[in-house]
Amino acid sequence: MILSTQIPVKKNPHNQIDYNSELILIGSCFTENIGKKLNYYKFKSNQNPLGILFHPKAIECLITNVINEKQYSESDVFLQNERWHCFDAHSSLSATNKTELLNTINNRINSTHQQLKKASHIIITLGTSWVYRHISSDKIVANCHKIPQKIFSKEILSVDEITENLSAINSLIKSVNKKISITYTVSPVRHLKDGFIENQRSKSHLISAVHQVIEPRKNIHYFPSYEIMMDELRDYRFYSEDMIHPNKTAINYIWEKFCATYISDEALKTMQEIETIQRGLNHKPFNPKSEAHLKFLNNLQQKKETLQKAFPFIKF
Repeated sequence: MILSTQIPVKKNPHNQIDYNSELILIGSCFTENIGKKLNYYKFKSNQNPLGILFHPKAIECLITNVINEKQYSESDVFLQNERWHCFDAHSSLSATNKTELLNTINNRINSTHQQLKKASHIIITLGTSWVYRHISSDKIVANCHKIPQKIFSKEILSVDEITENLSAINSLIKSVNKKISITYTVSPVRHLKDGFIENQRSKSHLISAVHQVIEPRKNIHYFPSYEIMMDELRDYRFYSEDMIHPNKTAINYIWEKFCATYISDEALKTMQEIETIQRGLNHKPFNPKSEAHLKFLNNLQQKKETLQKAFPFIKF
């Protein structure tokens, strides 16, 4: 008996991720969920160099600045509530010292520029079509940093505007790395602060725009994380307590779908070995000095050394 509809996924032979792949993840907070999984399984990945970015315009701005190797200066940051912020970056980068913030941003722009030129895959997660425009500068910001809303105007990006953003992102990335695989996904996180109807409008704009620009023959793909959450997992038991974010079960389920689509068969075997080691490292013995535990630690060390001979970049 089948009790739910299944979104079919199949292995994409032209877009496989293995342990030689170098990945960049950019976008909304769902990027963090997938990024944590990739880190746990020791893939070579870099995520959100300027923190979480929710909308396509902010992502286009980041990619543009990374490719142009923009150097942020004092005019790009401001003091608010005793901390220095940048409208292009998430609050997680904000600092009490202006120089510290500028150094962090510029170092991450420079390192991401180098990573983008050699990356095999970039995964971009779009969160919302709603944006905030700083009225005095007429600039759409990536993050408002809890500044009073009266100095912003709120607007929704149209399908055409988002299509232009994504087309620009694709062209910019391909200009420095023609072989890179680009995968878009729409975050299953609901932005209910915008309103229920407004959230649906927002997601529909993103989905419509993405499907204007994906082109498998040009190695530009789409992964249906939003559709999996909305259709296969259409029950509140798959949400965290806030009833907005997917819970651990949902994240694991979507991750399994992602693996079935993009992770190579050989890498899946390596992931099992890493899982065994990770669980062993987290094991807490009743008697740390017992012969059985010392033998367990020796076996675990041998597994680590064998794996690290094959993949020297892996560190536990």
